[in-house]
Amino acid sequence: MHVTAIIAAAGEGRRLGAAVPKQLLDIGGRSMLERSVSAFALHDRIDEVIVVLPPDLAAAPDACLTPETFAAVHVVAGGPRRQDSVANAFDRVSPLSDVVLVHDAARPFVSPGLISRAIDAAVEHGAAIAAVPVRDTVKRVEAKGSDIIIAETIPREAVYLAQTPQAFRRDVLRAAVAAGRDGVDATDEAMLAERAGHRVHVVAGDAANVKITTPTDLEAARRVSTSAVTSRVGTGYDLHRLVEGRPLILGGVTIPAERGALGHSDADVVCHAIIDAVLGAACEGNVGHHYPDTDPRWKGASSIQMLRESTRRVGARGLAVTNVDVTVILERPKIAPYLEAIRNQLSAAIAIPVDRINVKGKTNEGVDAIGRGEAIAAHAVALLHAQ
Repeated sequence: MHVTAIIAAAGEGRRLGAAVPKQLLDIGGRSMLERSVSAFALHDRIDEVIVVLPPDLAAAPDACLTPETFAAVHVVAGGPRRQDSVANAFDRVSPLSDVVLVHDAARPFVSPGLISRAIDAAVEHGAAIAAVPVRDTVKRVEAKGSDIIIAETIPREAVYLAQTPQAFRRDVLRAAVAAGRDGVDATDEAMLAERAGHRVHVVAGDAANVKITTPTDLEAARRVSTSAVTSRVGTGYDLHRLVEGRPLILGGVTIPAERGALGHSDADVVCHAIIDAVLGAACEGNVGHHYPDTDPRWKGASSIQMLRESTRRVGARGLAVTNVDVTVILERPKIAPYLEAIRNQLSAAIAIPVDRINVKGKTNEGVDAIGRGEAIAAHAVALLHAQ
């Protein structure tokens, strides 16, 4: 299934009163736009991201939107209204796309879980919107001269506060966009889908998925960002059987040996353990999640390159690797002569000084499969810090 995300970022954000468009304002060292785009660009179920910007910004996109940062991100110029901007983006959606999400760049704290819930609901129902129930009593009011009086009390269980992402099967959003182009004026795509005759289902939103509209919102978002944990620790482990006819590759270095590790990729246990540690510290899953052995793309793949990609992945989330410690458990051959070469390879892949990488070898004293020389294992610990 092919999934596209549209990030609506073509507004001016006048209520914030800033000198630059609000989507470029800094929140904890990253712009609001970069936070929103990276949430989708790094999601494992999103295939492409289309960002809608004001025409002047679209002509010279922010650095976070370059192919070097996010390969599957495209930029289009927005229109006078939100629905016009989303329509422009929809025209650029890949013909392969089955599901399209629309998200406000002004909601930079959207979670991977919420994105997944929206996708699943769109697949099942055709149209879905994230929303949270109100907690307070809701009153509908009327103006009587200079007075505001209550007209009725609305049952709060019947009232939800809409969020984004909103998700649609491609044909449903096509009908919604067509309704907007035919003259229907709406505040969001869910409303256009309703006007086009489609039922929109609600999925559980997230209280943390706030929209930044006012200076108070921005101040609160910055407080949340700066109060977040600045250091994260992750652990990793990997084990492979040793067989004849395979090279033994550790940390990107080929080591002379009678047998090598058996695996879908090059079976580099050092890199795999570090990848798990780095991704674990960032709460980004594990090596099997991002590089599954069911995917032919990773058949015989270089694990040092996979480590480089994983480091970039967490870097896009504002995290950097501080240091790494690895223990390789192998009966033979001895890896001491190759440790410096391994550290240098890892240093280049992770982009940290070699003196922040430690690699050591241990035997299993003849115990179990590793001790009998039938397998190799590695443990890793990685420390990450917020950039």
